[in-house]
Amino acid sequence: MAFKLFSSAFAEGAWIPELHSCQGADLSPSLEWSGEPADARSFALIVEDPDAPAGTWCHWLLYDIAPKLHNLAQGYKPGALGVSGMNDFGKLGYGGPCPPKGGPHRYFFKLAALDVHTLGLPAGARRGELLQALKGHVLAEAQYMGRFQRK
Repeated sequence: MAFKLFSSAFAEGAWIPELHSCQGADLSPSLEWSGEPADARSFALIVEDPDAPAGTWCHWLLYDIAPKLHNLAQGYKPGALGVSGMNDFGKLGYGGPCPPKGGPHRYFFKLAALDVHTLGLPAGARRGELLQALKGHVLAEAQYMGRFQRK
């Protein structure tokens, strides 16, 4: 079985509901996954917008997620599980879509199954630090994409 990531909040490639954006309650969508490699010891999540005007914008970093978990409930709060990194809004946890007015942006939810229980990063690590720590530890990666356009 392939490693898959999905959400009941929106279909793959579809519009992300306003509830999950800066125009709504800015709640993280629920996420679920399955089919990870049997030897996965933890998971790491990165959510990013490659269409941001200044380059890829990081919306959420969460790592050291226990291997027994296979979902994140809507409205995740930092400290609930795993370790939260610093997003590009300068906050721990989720920061929803909030692009400038104009065309739609794509938001990639990427979940990596890792061969280690912990990456050894403190809370508040940045995207570059997480990407560096992931090197050589990714067993598989699942991806889910949604779109958002600001009104």
